[in-house]
This record gives sequence, C-alpha cells and structure tokens, in this order.
Amino acid sequence: MRRKLVVGNWKMHGSLGRNRELLEAIKPALQGLEGRVEVAVCPSYLHLADTIAALAGSHVGIGAQDLFGLGEGAMTGEVSASMLADAGVGFVIVGHSERRGRLGETDARAADKFAAAREAGLVPILCVGETRSERNAGETETVVLRQLDAVIDNQGIAAMDKAVLAYEPVWAIGSGDPATPQQAQAVHALLRERLKQRGGDIADGIRILHGGSVNAANAGELFAQPDIDGGLVGGASLKAREFITICASAGS
Repeated sequence: MRRKLVVGNWKMHGSLGRNRELLEAIKPALQGLEGRVEVAVCPSYLHLADTIAALAGSHVGIGAQDLFGLGEGAMTGEVSASMLADAGVGFVIVGHSERRGRLGETDARAADKFAAAREAGLVPILCVGETRSERNAGETETVVLRQLDAVIDNQGIAAMDKAVLAYEPVWAIGSGDPATPQQAQAVHALLRERLKQRGGDIADGIRILHGGSVNAANAGELFAQPDIDGGLVGGASLKAREFITICASAGS
C-alpha cells in the first residue's frame, strides 16, 4: 500500500521569523501522524539551513524548490543537486508549472534536473500539468504524457522508481475553480496507466500527488481517490492550522 505524502511548497514566501513560527506550530501537531503519512516542506534556498535546524529530531522531511541540471561549475546563482544533498535535503521539486510557464523551462531541462537529482540521491518530485487553454483544446492527455515521457525517454522507466509524480492542473491553481476529485483522479489514473505501459511494476508503487489548490476543505475527498497519494500544497502550507488539517486528512 502506498503511504500518503504531503509536501508544502512555500514558493517565494517566508522570513526567518515567520518560518520558525510556522514550524513551531506544525511540528507537535504532526507528531501523531508519524507512520501514517509522510510530510515534507520546501522553503527557499535561503531558508533551507534554518529550516533543517528547526526540524531536527522531527519526522518532517526537507525539500528544495528547484535545482540546476548539471554538477558543480561556472553557473552563477544556481544550486546543484550535490549541494542540496550535502545540506541535508531529501526531496526536490522538478519541472514545476511556474518554472515551465513563467521561466520557459522545457521538458528536456526538466529531464536533466530529474537525472541530476537522482544521481545525487535526492527524491525528485516531477510536476506535470496542463494550462487552461490546453485543457479547453482537449490536450490534457497529450501534454501530461509528453512531460512524463520526456523523463522516461531520457532516463528509462527504472528512473521512476522511488521518484514522486505531481499532477498540477495549472488552470486550477489560484483560480478559485479547483479540479474536482473526479477530474483529478482521471489524470492521476492516466499517468499511472502510462507508467504501466512503459514498464509495469513501478506504476503500482509510485506516489502521484495532486498539486492543484489543495486545501483543508477539499483534501479529504481528493486523497480518498484511488490514484491520488497526497498533495503538493502551495498557499495552504503557509497556514499552520490548514496544513495540519491537510496532513491529517492524508493520514486518516
């Protein structure tokens, strides 16, 4: 049985003081969920060290929001997978919709980052998802499978072992019109079926998170779907009570 995973993506939010206050609120509340649900948070690069120190001794994992797809070298401003691993990071988000849409990250670049993460021993959280215009044009299946296949074609199906997928309906994020549990389940099932087609056994074990405006009100119904294994949570992860409720929903 796949263990649920909830990952808080803090994006470009936070300060040392606010982060510590948030972590002090969620740490004791999440202790009772240990063994039932896995939880991680992804602060900015600048706040990674402080977050790691604040979470020492807890079961809450640490993730980074991005990485560069090559090893050490002359690339000013970038952070390598080996640097993240050395700092104590366990997860890293790859191919997030904001990087694809706003910063022009290609499928090939996401595949390179995925490869670099695995080589350094990190667990990549590969994000896939379609925009509203793509969904309205009936291209959901084409887009999300292309994004997944780009990594499999580059790395082979075995590379998905111990990785995590996250489906982000880009059209739903921050829109006030989130995907219904049925809409989300349909795409999650599609992704799992593609993995079966490409390599079989890995499909049943891989966790596929939902990344489309997960909140305290909809988490329970989303996580009850057979192919939804938790959430990649944005804004709601910055609110202690809401994030705790989401995590509890995953662990129920």
